Amino acid sequence: MLFRESAQTIAERALDSSLYLHLTEQFAHMHGYRPSAAEVRSWERSIPALAAALNDAGLGEVEIMLEYALPLNSKRADAVLAGVHPVTGEPSYVVVELKQWSQAEPDEDDPALCRIDAYAHPVLNPVEQVRRYCEYLVNFNGAVAEHPHRVSGVAYLHNATEFGVGGLRAIELDDRGQMFTGERRGEFIKHLRAKLSDKAAGARAADELQAGKTVPSRQLMAVAAQEVREREQFVLLDEQQVAYRLVLNAVRKAKQSDHKEIVVITGGPGTGKSVIALSLLGELYRQGVPALHATGSQSFTKTMRKIAGSRKREVQDLFKYFNSFMTTEKNALDVLICDEAHRIRETSANRFTSAAHRTGRRQIDELIDVARVPVFLLDEHQVVRPGEMGTVEDIKAAAAAKGLQCRVVPLESQFRCGGSDAYLRWVVRLLGLQPGGPVVWEPDDRMQLLVADSPGELEAFLESRRAQGYGARMSAGYCWRWSPEPRPGAPLPADVVIGEWARPWNLRGDRSVAGAPPSALWATDPAGFGQVGCVYTAQGFEYDWSGVIIGPDLVWRGDRWITDRTQSKDPVFKKSTSDADVDRLIRNTYKVLLTRGMIGTIVYSTDPETREKLRELTGGVVRELTTA
Repeated sequence: MLFRESAQTIAERALDSSLYLHLTEQFAHMHGYRPSAAEVRSWERSIPALAAALNDAGLGEVEIMLEYALPLNSKRADAVLAGVHPVTGEPSYVVVELKQWSQAEPDEDDPALCRIDAYAHPVLNPVEQVRRYCEYLVNFNGAVAEHPHRVSGVAYLHNATEFGVGGLRAIELDDRGQMFTGERRGEFIKHLRAKLSDKAAGARAADELQAGKTVPSRQLMAVAAQEVREREQFVLLDEQQVAYRLVLNAVRKAKQSDHKEIVVITGGPGTGKSVIALSLLGELYRQGVPALHATGSQSFTKTMRKIAGSRKREVQDLFKYFNSFMTTEKNALDVLICDEAHRIRETSANRFTSAAHRTGRRQIDELIDVARVPVFLLDEHQVVRPGEMGTVEDIKAAAAAKGLQCRVVPLESQFRCGGSDAYLRWVVRLLGLQPGGPVVWEPDDRMQLLVADSPGELEAFLESRRAQGYGARMSAGYCWRWSPEPRPGAPLPADVVIGEWARPWNLRGDRSVAGAPPSALWATDPAGFGQVGCVYTAQGFEYDWSGVIIGPDLVWRGDRWITDRTQSKDPVFKKSTSDADVDRLIRNTYKVLLTRGMIGTIVYSTDPETREKLRELTGGVVRELTTA
């Protein structure tokens, strides 16, 4: 949240511009960059319109929380109004989406989407947008989780006339999704009076919402069975919902007109790509549409098969690998959902592939050919192995060669790392994956960052968090030999040795050994805590607390990082892999490991100079938090 005050105070501060200066400074402090001119302009035009409506309604004591951050993601509601309900006397909250639009019309294919001249692509109807913000707030804020009736939502298009935007009401309206225009300002004021009392201040209700405990994120794997078999478990927001609906619309068109179309959904870590993939699969599965989910990740696919398909073999069969379609006939499926498509390889053939199946076709062509609507979800910056080649340009080029339309949908908001954009920027600057060099971490209220003095301290801290009910895992760079798995009954070999501290790697195989879970379940089974995970088992998953051990393959010397390929034990690095590629892949590896935590990350480096640099950049003290 950037600012909170009564409607009366905000109206007064808006008159002398001090409000916008404060919002700009707060935004820059929280996000690490200044807001765009368009964002500031929207504050200058929309906030006074909202404050004036509240004051004209006699609701000057209602509290306005501007740019209210939704829990565990980077999305912000334009405003949340906090007050007391005039009938029940309970706290009452109105989520407000403010739009400067003067004209917009519903998308011809889907009224949940709309089109405005300023954007080339359809965007979410503001009624649907604010409704989903309400649902998300109820899902993740403990103050309203047990009182969902206290939350309502409204889109206020203060510049618009009914003629310009009235068509947006073609979507179903409810208490969490209403829309008012400037032409119907009187009705908006009446609506506010019905939700908020003019006889009570809103500060206490605002305090209660702010103090509401963040309900732990519903982990993707924990609800997979319900998602696929029963109903939608995740609330998709803004561009996530746009992407979801564009795919469903493309599927409908493909069936109606014998048409083929490719959809590419791009986004960084935690933007919700796998949630969209799972939501799509669940909806298509319920509709009886022939669809499959495919990845290049053994851990992700096996976990989905085990949890989502725990009681139904047909559900297990929905989850495949990218190399499963070498001999499948063209358009055999209506939809193929390719999750983690950045892991697409040049060819599906490997040393075990029979001669009859060595067709010479590229893997990307196999994936496009097999379905009427191939969907690719990818992050080009998560490539951690040589030979991975799934990029937007590769897919667009393959589509163009076949004369097919390819639609690209970018995802910007992220849900990993507590929704902290600042933390993700800190990580990529730290590792030199973006220009500018490392910067000092400024703690925010979304993500915690600590440096441990020893691996034992790191493990003890994570254990203390587990005792409080949080999930936690340890992971490390691939700098220690990985022994073969022992025979049944024998202990796991403690390969990761740092001084007197030694722990085993996670298992490689498909069966449990010595109480440790199979490789594919290391990130999701509570018994995975005792082992150290590597990037190949951690990628694609998240847990509350992440402990990361930076090995000797990446050390800080003087004013820069040095990668030492001789310290890496990763078998994928061949002599033919260039130093530049090894450098990029090692940095990407630590980016993946450092972005698995939802609540916090604790990091330890085996190198003293690197530890000192990390302390200089973070200032986090483990002992203070452990005893707090």
